[in-house]
Amino acid sequence: MLVLVAPGQGAQTPGFLAPWLEVDGVADRLHWWSAVAGLDLVHYGTRADADAIKDTAVAQPLLVAAGMAAAGALHKDPSSQRYRVGAVAGHSVGEITAAAFAGVLHPEQAMAFVRQRGLAMAEAAAATATGMCAVLGGDPAEVAAKIAEHGLTAANDNGGGQIVAAGTLEQLDAFKADPPARARIIGLSVAGAFHTRHMAPGVERLAKLAPGISVRDPQITYLSNADGATVGNGATVLSRLVSQVSNPVRWDLCMEALERLGATCVIEVPPAGTLTGLVKRNLKGVATLALKTPDDLDRARELIAEHAAPEGDMS
Repeated sequence: MLVLVAPGQGAQTPGFLAPWLEVDGVADRLHWWSAVAGLDLVHYGTRADADAIKDTAVAQPLLVAAGMAAAGALHKDPSSQRYRVGAVAGHSVGEITAAAFAGVLHPEQAMAFVRQRGLAMAEAAAATATGMCAVLGGDPAEVAAKIAEHGLTAANDNGGGQIVAAGTLEQLDAFKADPPARARIIGLSVAGAFHTRHMAPGVERLAKLAPGISVRDPQITYLSNADGATVGNGATVLSRLVSQVSNPVRWDLCMEALERLGATCVIEVPPAGTLTGLVKRNLKGVATLALKTPDDLDRARELIAEHAAPEGDMS
């Protein structure tokens, strides 16, 4: 079974979109989505520096646009491609990309929603100096206890002994000075404590917008960050997209679900590499491809031919 996955914030790097502009139709789509989002995605994806694209209000629309554009380049007929994919999942903001893959949101809806999400989360982050750090290794129980001891939240569980702790900068500094035994702590290039109570104002803003968004039920299997569950109702997907802003990302449970579903290949859309790395470490025997540049498209199409459902098979 073929799976498409979309990364979350922090995966972006300066200039990562530049090679994709050479692919037919990509620049046109990006210019249109820039108009929808009120943001020059081409500029930010090709010429902006690391600080500019770290901005939450910029990074999130940029990630979703990049993922949708690259996925559209995988097949000449995107609707046919959609039905050949067995499941989709995204990490944090990547869930919006996945919702577009699954047909829950039209691309324009995805861009409008993620622009508001990015703005709302940037505003929430500006209210208090907060951040996130990755905790690698250590005993899981001891890591959880130490995170709680310092008043932090386990905002992401990425599986394979990788937890992301989030909270105020003071709490993070204290945590780094008093880490769990046998654990390594790495600061993350994000602007706030995402997926924690600090993002509650962002949830309130998106909750006011959600009732006006027309959605469809997923046309392919959609996995939720909240608990790794398969969600078959479009309104429920949208509700979860709103609430996940202040709730933890359980990517570990998404990977467990992929294993249960029988995933045989995972392709990650750009800026790719983070999620396929986690899949490699946790799902042995599953083929992976990080779709970084158009040079990877031929290999992606080979994997699609090998692992995707046959043409016309919509089961």
